[in-house]
Amino acid sequence: MFERFTKDARAVVEGAVAYADEGGARSVDAEHLLLALLDREGSRGSFALSALGLLAESREPVRQAVSEARRHAGLTRADVDALAGLGIDVSRIVARVEEVHGVGAMASGGRGKGVWGGRRPGFSRAAKDVLERSLRVALARGDRHIGDEHLLLALTVVPGVAGEVLADQGVTFESVSRVCPPTHPTRPTES
Repeated sequence: MFERFTKDARAVVEGAVAYADEGGARSVDAEHLLLALLDREGSRGSFALSALGLLAESREPVRQAVSEARRHAGLTRADVDALAGLGIDVSRIVARVEEVHGVGAMASGGRGKGVWGGRRPGFSRAAKDVLERSLRVALARGDRHIGDEHLLLALTVVPGVAGEVLADQGVTFESVSRVCPPTHPTRPTES
């Protein structure tokens, strides 16, 4: 599948691996893909984000929202609300864990900074879902390659923190599709 990735899409994946590695994560998550995508400039994905009001200089709230969710062990607001309905206060749990183990203890998945055992982090199920969905999106749009815009589109539909954070900023599958049309639109079949 990676042979179909454009230079920009490969840069997002490499950036996501770097984010995971720097953060001491056990695996590359969908949130790492989003953070790496936010770093891109001059690509179709960065154009789509800018066209939707997320200019390069205004992407910090997205980064902060991802960071806050990671502090909560990657729980979405819906997860936090569901736990609250059961009488579980996630903020109190996070505060207690961080009091004992340090700020961000739940974000790293329990391991320290650096490469674990000399290996790069692998991809989580959510990150694999984003990569697989990006292929499906590209094929459905008639595109021959997977670009960072396909990764962005996939991030908007795969359940989790990345999609929730993007939706909060008005970045949805529909809005991205509107500002970033297919590069090779499918041609109607002739009868």
